[in-house]
Amino acid sequence: MTDFVSEVKTIPYSGEWVFTMLSDLTNLERVKDRIPQDKIKDFEFDKDSCSLSVDPVGKITFRIIEREPHKTVKFEAADSPVPLTVWIQLKEVAPDDTRMKMTVRAELNPFIKSMVSKPLQEAVDKLSAAIAVLPY
Repeated sequence: MTDFVSEVKTIPYSGEWVFTMLSDLTNLERVKDRIPQDKIKDFEFDKDSCSLSVDPVGKITFRIIEREPHKTVKFEAADSPVPLTVWIQLKEVAPDDTRMKMTVRAELNPFIKSMVSKPLQEAVDKLSAAIAVLPY
């Protein structure tokens, strides 16, 4: 297993607000117009899952498999070419000051790892930066 970890991001909202937003994927409705249509297609979501198509990978569905209130939201990828798990960890350090870190764990063979490590790390960094600036 290979882990790709974001830097710790600061979110200027309470841990409760951030958790509430991230643990119910219907909240994506509020930000779906910010998703680049040239990179992500067929974006669909409900309370517990979201699906999207990304070239050259194809369609991937992420399902929430664990929620620990105000601390963690854990996702698992279905229909992914490699087994993939995503954790969003939250820690409220003061009122309206929540720290967030994202970890992606992928099961990669050595050949694939050499090809996808850099793009996967870049994706984790960009996604965590985008999550940090959402309008909670």
